[in-house]
Amino acid sequence: MSQFTLRLRARLPAALELSDSQLALLENHFSLLVSWNKRLNLTRITDVQGAIERHYMESLFLANLLPKHPFSLIDAGSGAGFPGIPVAVALPWASVSLAESDARKAVFLKEAACKLPNVEVEAKRISGLSSCWDWLASRAVKWRDLMPWASTHVQRVALLTTATEAESIRRKYCLPLSVHRLGSAGDRVVAIGYVPRGT
Repeated sequence: MSQFTLRLRARLPAALELSDSQLALLENHFSLLVSWNKRLNLTRITDVQGAIERHYMESLFLANLLPKHPFSLIDAGSGAGFPGIPVAVALPWASVSLAESDARKAVFLKEAACKLPNVEVEAKRISGLSSCWDWLASRAVKWRDLMPWASTHVQRVALLTTATEAESIRRKYCLPLSVHRLGSAGDRVVAIGYVPRGT
């Protein structure tokens, strides 16, 4: 068993059990990420422990907060596939779309998701998408840029951000958010809320 799988398994929350095959899918994603990162700037964090803490655990923490029944989710500005790919691996009943406007990153995402039947890649800006989803997740796009589109295309939002930014969004946009602190990740949180219609 690889160092990645051993360390990730040791960090999983008790409420989130992943099978060997699910862990293998996440390890495959990490291997592709490290390989592609040599020629495409996907992330500055590529060491095993750093990637587990900053990328995978944040995404899996979010997965643990999402419904235990079928739902759809769009990951805005997916980049290297966070949080969308770990969410899709952990929750196979979720239909996950990865929106990424950078063409080269979208190619990476298509390769990374080729073994995940519940994932599709949208190689465009989220503002160019016309479908609707139950959830919008993002850690790369500011809420001010997501808000106009989200108000007519999604029901709920999950933002991986800082506690400070979550409070700023709550005050500035009157967005009711419940904030879930990410354990040992300092100021990092998952902020979840319903999207007001027509905001």
